[in-house]
Amino acid sequence: MAVGRAAMHPSRFVAISGTVIVIVMLAALPFLVNGYFLRLATTVMMYGVLAWSWNFIGGFAGYPSFATAAFFGFGAYTGALLLTHKYVTFWMSPIAGGVASMAVAAVLGAPILRLRSQYFAVASFAVGAVFQEIAMSWTNLTGGGMGVNLPPLQTSFVGESQTYYYAMMAVALLSFVTTEFVARGRLGVALRCIRQNEEAANMIGIDATRSKVIAFALSAAFSGAAGAIYASWISYIDPSDVFDILNSIKAPVMVLLGGPGTVLGPIIGSFVYLVFEEIVWRNLLQFHTAMLGAIIVALVLFMPNGILDVLRRRKRGGRR
Repeated sequence: MAVGRAAMHPSRFVAISGTVIVIVMLAALPFLVNGYFLRLATTVMMYGVLAWSWNFIGGFAGYPSFATAAFFGFGAYTGALLLTHKYVTFWMSPIAGGVASMAVAAVLGAPILRLRSQYFAVASFAVGAVFQEIAMSWTNLTGGGMGVNLPPLQTSFVGESQTYYYAMMAVALLSFVTTEFVARGRLGVALRCIRQNEEAANMIGIDATRSKVIAFALSAAFSGAAGAIYASWISYIDPSDVFDILNSIKAPVMVLLGGPGTVLGPIIGSFVYLVFEEIVWRNLLQFHTAMLGAIIVALVLFMPNGILDVLRRRKRGGRR
């Protein structure tokens, strides 16, 4: 009996079913764990968003961006200021932070994405330094070094901790879905071609500049949305916190841990990174920076394509 075109491939059905089960489990998590583990779960979601954000420009296109902190901070200040002046509600603040960050990235992306390798890395790092200096200097708007105190969250359905978790989870799921679409779509093909050989990509008709700007804007959008939620979550932000360069370093480390240019790699790397952060670095705080540097070196030398690549190679080896 012939199978109709509408029939779903078994592997795709398993993938969709597994995704639905995971989403249901994540939605139930706040009712199953205590406050400490809920904070860790929210942090994993935030780290996942930052990793998926970096993956668009760094993983797919191969451009070493250090602008994650810039747009995370920009989104945090956008959401915080709009909330403080009661222009938006909490649930609208990540949308505002994401859209504002995406617009700024689209404007900045056109000139700085003409640079390559280390020159682009320095330029993207400078974006965060400029944003931080503006936030420090524009005291009438941002409060300068005094920062911004956010109003308490008004919620009647679930507690504050659960609300922040669900908000970060929503952005993480949207990041995941967008990454899936990019990976399977024409944009993903274009970005991979750019990563391999940008000149050749232009020669075969790919608009490299346009593709890179879109990837950079997507990266900024999700970082900005996460920043807006983070601002409400901790109730107070200042330039040294939300524009912390460590956020720009964490993102590529997490992607490299999981697997650059993949869909699931960023969230796997985020989880592994948080385990290191909680178990090891909390007990060896004075060696935090040195250990981060050691992990980066180890990744480059022994796992350049991340954990997923190692698992795939072992799986192929086991079949022989």
